[in-house]
Amino acid sequence: MNPTPTSLRQALDGISGILVTPFDAQDRLAPQNLKPIVDRAVDAGVHILVANGNTSEFYGLTAAEAEHMVHAAAEHINGRVPLVGGVGRSVHEACALARASRKAGAAALMVHQLPDPFVAPSGIAAYLRRIAEASDGLPLVLYLRDASVGNAVIEQLCRIPEVVGVKWASPTPLQLAEVMDRVADRDIAWVGGLAETWAPPLYAVGARGFTSGLINVFPALSMQIHGALDRGDYAAARALIRSMADFEALRAQERNGSNVSVVKAALQLMGQDCGAARPPATWPLAPQDLERLGQLLKKWEMPG
Repeated sequence: MNPTPTSLRQALDGISGILVTPFDAQDRLAPQNLKPIVDRAVDAGVHILVANGNTSEFYGLTAAEAEHMVHAAAEHINGRVPLVGGVGRSVHEACALARASRKAGAAALMVHQLPDPFVAPSGIAAYLRRIAEASDGLPLVLYLRDASVGNAVIEQLCRIPEVVGVKWASPTPLQLAEVMDRVADRDIAWVGGLAETWAPPLYAVGARGFTSGLINVFPALSMQIHGALDRGDYAAARALIRSMADFEALRAQERNGSNVSVVKAALQLMGQDCGAARPPATWPLAPQDLERLGQLLKKWEMPG
């Protein structure tokens, strides 16, 4: 399956599940361990799967590992849902990974926000255009973590023809609403990039999709939250989000350094070991946090 722009656009209004990157006991890639996670997410109805996102430990992967994982994810997904490949870092690395993602069959690219300490707003546009050219025009989803670049700059980026979506990872729903008004003439997909917890306020201003790392563990809960929002039942959505409060609180520890670690620890407890989270993430979790996580999985009636 090679999703059309319409089907990709529709899928972006759903859940973009950010896949973990499995490692073995020697800290080498173990892509075969991703298959049951992909199958569980697809079976639950998750709309899009993303390789090489932040939950994938993108910045902890070598360029070769990132290329390997987008191909592995494509193989496991086997066309059942659109695959989005994350790209970033230096412009040459981003372009090489864009080409690899296209070859793997990715339906779109998610462009990570640049971590460079010297980022010119005009340079971001040039960076995006180089990536679009390298991928032969593959649709782009911007990953916007720092909205302080300003609405005028964000509008400029959204008017790059290849940009079809924005992953808004800033807790600023009113600013999002203003930016949406500025580019209302374009059919941009606005994706809440702060996962389930921030989905209701971002959904309220028009971000119909949201990202999720929870889908690696409990995709059915993510789908229930999306369903509640889709039918306008904010009370039900909030109740479901409260049921994952302990999970998100654990992930937020160590200045959010436990974000991926908790997902991987949960998978270990479920008997689906995907290895350790690489430094500089938290690993291993403290015994009391593992116990708290195990109690939550039992409450969710997860195996393990």
